[in-house]
Amino acid sequence: MNKVDRYLKAGTRENTRRSYRAAVEHFEVTWGGFLPATGDSIVRYLADYADQLAISTLKQRLAALAQWHITQGFPDPTKTPTVRQMIKGIRTLHPAQEKQAAPLLLQHLEQAIDWLEQQATLAAQQHDWPTVLRCRRDAALVLIGFWRGFRADELSRLRVEHTEMQAGVGISFYLPHSKGDRQHLGTRFQTPALKKLCPVQAYGNWITAAGIAYGPVFRRLDRWGNLAPDGLHANSLIPLLRRLFRRAGVPAELYTSHSLRRGFATWATANGWDIKSLMSYVGWKDVKSAMRYVDASHSFGGLAEKPLAPGITPLALE
Repeated sequence: MNKVDRYLKAGTRENTRRSYRAAVEHFEVTWGGFLPATGDSIVRYLADYADQLAISTLKQRLAALAQWHITQGFPDPTKTPTVRQMIKGIRTLHPAQEKQAAPLLLQHLEQAIDWLEQQATLAAQQHDWPTVLRCRRDAALVLIGFWRGFRADELSRLRVEHTEMQAGVGISFYLPHSKGDRQHLGTRFQTPALKKLCPVQAYGNWITAAGIAYGPVFRRLDRWGNLAPDGLHANSLIPLLRRLFRRAGVPAELYTSHSLRRGFATWATANGWDIKSLMSYVGWKDVKSAMRYVDASHSFGGLAEKPLAPGITPLALE
């Protein structure tokens, strides 16, 4: 790969490249379309899958086909008036409510953490160090994911050398790139120590127990307690969380990894955070994105004491 190709490749996220390849293959192999395509063939393709695929999926397929044509030097057939009219018609005849993960309730978060602490204490008494490690990792994962409002991919990319922790004060995470960081300038996320359900203490407990000084914060553990050198894959977080919640007696089927982010957004709104403060803290760039995560019907309770940062509503729990 030459220098030009390397920089062009770096300009697109790997997940996007993978999904675009799959979309082009679906059009060409599964449906039997020909490339370069015409506007009429794109319309027929959309018609065949209009009642099978979500409108968001169809639009993603169009984006992939558009990119293929542009990069190959062909006119983009997805921008014709007929294709745009087709999308409007599909949206009208097949309206679909967006599926969202349920926000993690604070009582369920506390129930899961209490269970993990009990299991870690019992395992330590029995010298079962693999179980101690797993409990410490999972507690840190859940508490950081909730109070920091991280996505699954952000949790999976946290690194020890990019994290600064001061016990009893706070913790700072640096991500070289994130979904909202379009310029790839890097973003630093800060969270204070809390009186209860503290992500700072949970992180310290996990790093100390695991003896990690460099590399991914959250890693796979085998049955003997051996740590993998690479980080957890983002897609592994949902089964991990559901397994934890199920064992802790929490209704696991309600929640996904997005439940941590939605849970925090809902808790913050119920405790008086305005939308500007919430957007600044979590990292949303527009109000529409933020409002998708807020569920005003839930109230978590709790009192605020310690400020997160200037201008942001306090977060500490009683």
